[in-house]
Amino acid sequence: MTEASQHRQDHELPEATLGKRRDTPYTYAPELLEAISISEAAQQIDCHTWVSLQCLRFTSLCPVTGQPDWAELTINYIPDQLLLESKALKEYLNSFRMHGDFHEDVCRIINRDLVACCKPLYLEILGHFDSRGSIAIWPYVQWAAEGNEKMQQLKEQRLVNYNPGSYTDTKGDVI
Repeated sequence: MTEASQHRQDHELPEATLGKRRDTPYTYAPELLEAISISEAAQQIDCHTWVSLQCLRFTSLCPVTGQPDWAELTINYIPDQLLLESKALKEYLNSFRMHGDFHEDVCRIINRDLVACCKPLYLEILGHFDSRGSIAIWPYVQWAAEGNEKMQQLKEQRLVNYNPGSYTDTKGDVI
């Protein structure tokens, strides 16, 4: 492995907020999202990478009662040229703390915002919302790049074979 493949060059690092504190609102704020370029060395390798991100303590508000809803969110994506910046993603997800929306809509909103931010080849979100009234809601939302036949096939395959909880065990660990 060459030295260039092990470390990002300074010009490859985001300048906006990496390592800096910023005020984080506690209401939905998509402008918090940031993406960074895949390293120049990684772009030279002809392969795709799956990225899995898990938010273990996501909170939003029930739009009817105003009570907090808790969830584990799993975000799986295949990047094209950009990666989601994890600190910005954390701040963005925290911005839902005072946002009231139904579980399915929360996952759709996040999906839409992440696609707009990093323009992946494929992205899916699994939301495992804690039970309310003894009913747990686990929405599944996905997106695939238009015109990319392989990604459209993957989207169809994942949707047809979707089995709630099959990607994580009872502790939330990816399996």
